[in-house]
Amino acid sequence: MLFRDRRPSLQGHVAFACLSPRPAGTRAVGFSLAWHAGTVSTKVLLGVSGGIAAYKAAELVRRLREQGAEVRIVMTAAAQSFITPLTLQALSGNEVRTDLLDPGAEAGMDHIELARWADLVLVAPATADLMARLAAGLADDLLTTLVLATTAPIALAPAMNHRMWLHPATQENLARLRGRGVRILGPAEGDQACGERGPGRMLEPSEILDAIALRSGSQLKGRRVIVTAGPTREALDPVRYIGNRSSGRMGYALARSLAARGADLALVSGPSALTPPSGVDLVRVESALEMETAVMERIADCDIFVAAAAVADYRPEEPAQKKIKKSHAELSLRLVKNPDILAQVASLAQRPFTVGFAAETQDLEEQALKKLKTKGLDMIAANLVGGDTGGFERTENALLILWPGGRRSLPLGPKSRLADDLTDLILERYLAHPPSQNP
Repeated sequence: MLFRDRRPSLQGHVAFACLSPRPAGTRAVGFSLAWHAGTVSTKVLLGVSGGIAAYKAAELVRRLREQGAEVRIVMTAAAQSFITPLTLQALSGNEVRTDLLDPGAEAGMDHIELARWADLVLVAPATADLMARLAAGLADDLLTTLVLATTAPIALAPAMNHRMWLHPATQENLARLRGRGVRILGPAEGDQACGERGPGRMLEPSEILDAIALRSGSQLKGRRVIVTAGPTREALDPVRYIGNRSSGRMGYALARSLAARGADLALVSGPSALTPPSGVDLVRVESALEMETAVMERIADCDIFVAAAAVADYRPEEPAQKKIKKSHAELSLRLVKNPDILAQVASLAQRPFTVGFAAETQDLEEQALKKLKTKGLDMIAANLVGGDTGGFERTENALLILWPGGRRSLPLGPKSRLADDLTDLILERYLAHPPSQNP
């Protein structure tokens, strides 16, 4: 457990861009691409600019096509230093355009045809340089020309060093672009290629797909899902609390993935600086008792319950009403046990499909299996914490998924990707094996 001061921190508060109200006459930004299985494919024009995150464009193209989109790609000259046009051509199935003044392509004013063709112009990654040129209204290469010529919605996924992101010039350019109706996706906060840490990481491809709503969203349509996320804080006095290192990233990523499958989702979140997924019912709580109340008030008509929150096991029996002063050499605290929310839900006579989490420092499978059996869960996701990789306060993790009679290991990767994979497993087990009823 961590003893922390309650005073607010600025860390993480600038990690996610917000969408400003749309001025009259500007391009609509609240788009949700209407893609449904069996209908005409969404046409996505993907722009790739020159940053290290350009390598993620390959996975993004693959995922867009998996969701039924037709993808055409335009690369800047700098982008070709990070990933080859041939790679993206092979993945998209279409020729990659790189040159505005290509005599063959421009015989029929192809850049105008591309601008008309697109249902969405998505630029990922969008570098500080590219955003500056777009903000200035330049048309000095094929990509910037297309952005000026299209009437389709435009979305940018920024990627840059955190100091570049926070620079006043970049922030002014972002404000100008938002004012014109350009949608900004991210950026995320985390480790960067330069070895530093902060806001500026491009969103993962799965997060970008969720943001543009390019999913069928049918598997969980009409199903009610509750996800708990983040830490809880147990008041020691009005200034300090007992807490833990959970950032809430895994729970928020799961909420985003489950909501993208059509779930009617309530996210019960402990204190977190993360931006909640759009379209979910966000319920903010602080303590374990508050989280218990929020969950039990909503559990009656719940179909799936995912307990990803790191709930404090104990709380001070009597929090001080005033700040505790340093008047003694020693301080003794009497702690009492918090309610076990997961066990309460799993023991209900008419219970939802119940998924728990286990964060362990050793004997991972043994401890997770014990929790699965003793609490009667339908599934448990276990991960090691306290090591050099994965776990709390990191953007990556590895999971061991256990259920009665089965197991699957998800290797180290972005939490957004793990959330998608875990959602697939939850759906597979939930649809095949509805929750058993307790006597």
